[in-house]
Amino acid sequence: MDPVAEIKKLYYGATKATIQNDVDRAIDLLKTLPADEDRERAAVYMDGLALMRSEWSAARGGVTSASTKTAASAPRGARPPARSGPSTASSRRSR
Repeated sequence: MDPVAEIKKLYYGATKATIQNDVDRAIDLLKTLPADEDRERAAVYMDGLALMRSEWSAARGGVTSASTKTAASAPRGARPPARSGPSTASSRRSR
């Protein structure tokens, strides 16, 4: 089976009970993709799997980091928020 198709299948078949194994398997499949185009196609499903894992782990009292809390509140398929504040380079200049 095509790795992207298998990642898609994992996404649609994920449950609370299987999500961690699904994410682990999807990561292994993602590592096998040689072309950027294939990785871009898979990225939507990878984001969705990560969001489901975050939401489901938070729902059962799991510990989440600040970045996963932000990602979990975004709609599925949305890009992560841009970084706020000055970049490291501009912070150095102002000193």
